[in-house]
Amino acid sequence: MHKFLIDTDTASDDAVAILMALAAPDVQVLALTTVAGNVGLEQATKNALLTAEIAGVEVPVFVGAAAPRARPLQDAHWFHGEDGLSDHGYAAPRRAPEKETAVDAILRLARQEPGLTLVTLGPLTNIAQAIERDPGFAERIGRCVIMGGAPCCVGNVTPAAEYNIWVDPEAASIVFRSNLPIEMVGWHVSRGASVLSEAEIAGILSLGTAKARFAIDCNIRAKEAYRVQTGEIGLSLADPTAMAVALDRAVGLSWSRHLVEIECDSELTRGMTLVDRLNVAGDDNNRDVWRGALDSKAKADVCWSFDSARFKAMLKRALT
Repeated sequence: MHKFLIDTDTASDDAVAILMALAAPDVQVLALTTVAGNVGLEQATKNALLTAEIAGVEVPVFVGAAAPRARPLQDAHWFHGEDGLSDHGYAAPRRAPEKETAVDAILRLARQEPGLTLVTLGPLTNIAQAIERDPGFAERIGRCVIMGGAPCCVGNVTPAAEYNIWVDPEAASIVFRSNLPIEMVGWHVSRGASVLSEAEIAGILSLGTAKARFAIDCNIRAKEAYRVQTGEIGLSLADPTAMAVALDRAVGLSWSRHLVEIECDSELTRGMTLVDRLNVAGDDNNRDVWRGALDSKAKADVCWSFDSARFKAMLKRALT
């Protein structure tokens, strides 16, 4: 069994990603840890508990950071709805979160299950805290699949930045300068051929399961917001694309390994994921600009293209 730890600001696409992991026959989800992002921390925690309940799987949920490291939280209610699940008035979950904090749980599980897969679906606030608390944490993680970034420089919250990184760029900088074995799955792979068409949405609903109905219904608001944002018709599911990579790395068709630096100072390009794709950071003219990344010598595997058909088949199996 592959051991997963999922860090999430649970809203609509996070919920679908969690359903995928909980349905995988060769995966044990050790915990869900929540962080403020798409919605506030309390709502994200309720949504994580509700999603596990709908999946029919008991998984512990641990409560994490209520705000970014150095900035006020700027949520994504406009995209996901006030409750993050398209405001259908879902009943409160029956279970409560655990008493242990998210960061304590993350560090404990990394010690207990060295080599586990860490999947991050929201801002990286909890993970940055774990790195700071325990310098050996990164070496205990087998894979760290991050849904975040816009390596092709088409952002979804500013022209330069993807939301998860933009919300807490200081945390993202700590994470990308760490020795975590990062696999960066940016927003771009959830667009184009990865978007569910109306026919594909109908096909999922025709499965007739509670999971399938929830997956589509909780994303109704996001589907409309995506149309307003991009002019494209269909349902884009960013977090599930990253989860597909976590479940099967071969879904990512092309990869390359580079230094990645996060812009924290500029309001214009805040949260931009600067990928040194031509490996020029070590040049004398660039050394001062990239000093933090060069000092850490940390690199990330960046996913550039994606097997959308395989992803959709995985999604449909998970919801059956």
